[in-house]
Amino acid sequence: MGNIMELGFLRPLFTRLGPWASVYIDTSRATEDALKIQELRERSVASQLIDAGADGYTTRAVMERLSREPASGAPPGRALFAAGAEVVLDLPLAISPPTVEATWSLLPHVSPLARLRGDEPSCLVAYIDRTGADLERYDALHREALGEAHGKEDQGRGHRGVPADRHEWHYRNKVENAWDETADVIAAELARRWTGGEADLVVLTGDPRERRAVHQRLPEPLRAVAVEVAGSRAQGAARGPVDEEIARVRRQFARERLEGALERFRQGRGRPGEHRASTLDTGPGEAAEGMPAVVDAVRNHQVATLLLAPDASDARREVWIGPGVDDVAVQRGEALAMGVAKPERARADDALLRSAAAAGGEVLLVPEDMPGPAGGLGAVLRYAL
Repeated sequence: MGNIMELGFLRPLFTRLGPWASVYIDTSRATEDALKIQELRERSVASQLIDAGADGYTTRAVMERLSREPASGAPPGRALFAAGAEVVLDLPLAISPPTVEATWSLLPHVSPLARLRGDEPSCLVAYIDRTGADLERYDALHREALGEAHGKEDQGRGHRGVPADRHEWHYRNKVENAWDETADVIAAELARRWTGGEADLVVLTGDPRERRAVHQRLPEPLRAVAVEVAGSRAQGAARGPVDEEIARVRRQFARERLEGALERFRQGRGRPGEHRASTLDTGPGEAAEGMPAVVDAVRNHQVATLLLAPDASDARREVWIGPGVDDVAVQRGEALAMGVAKPERARADDALLRSAAAAGGEVLLVPEDMPGPAGGLGAVLRYAL
């Protein structure tokens, strides 16, 4: 399956000038001699950085950070980005890098992240009953408890049959009103966390009636990415089947998101030979394909999803850049005409990811078994500016 990666977390890398040390290293510890292997990997990082011309202060900062236990424990891999003797970003990877890679370049070498961060969407899970909900967050690497959403403590469960007298009618009405308030509280907490960017998908599990009530109270954009699965909130309840169902839902969500992006690209690309008067003449879902069109689109903040094939020939080409995130051009003369005083060369994929990240875009790694853009580089565009 192809990976779709939102780019907002990369912005700290593009607020300062390089050169940058970019390191991708396997940190798995599955063998008895794992510590010895890790020491050899770290020596390889130092050797590659020195050979590439990295300054001693930045190399030392990288090596000191690698010697520490990563904040997330022992993930399969780790990516570090450092400049000016400081490690700016230290990321756990869901997939082990195939080789140790350490580079020294004007821009941080971020393109490998598209295949190493993992493609499972982040997910908020609510285990619901009539008194509230336990909340958890899943991502490609871990599962994190987020606390509870509390409802009325004294509401009880009541009877769902026909009440015997007016006193029981009164009690039932009180219980139902309390549950309505609890469902509102749970829905509001989920909406708050989702709006804050904590998840792509929401899973509601627990008693069918209660989870349905929460689902109905979610705001429309969130309701569209919320699903219900069978399960229970009860403490100590076996959650194995629920975990399996959550994993299935996440895989399905990722697959549908991937297929949707590729279909928008195919439709937007149009028929072979079809001509558009201008790259700015783009309706919703239109596409850019090939180096000049994609460079033009990122410079104009039109890219919603940048498409990269695993071995894209265009992505490895060099473009001309300046200090600004939108200073990117195919030709040096074009960069000069844009006002870049001293254009410098950079890898196309890293330069385009810098511009797309600044504009709030995402990147999709197109699987080898699915048709993608010619030259391995394309984009799904936003509305015309």
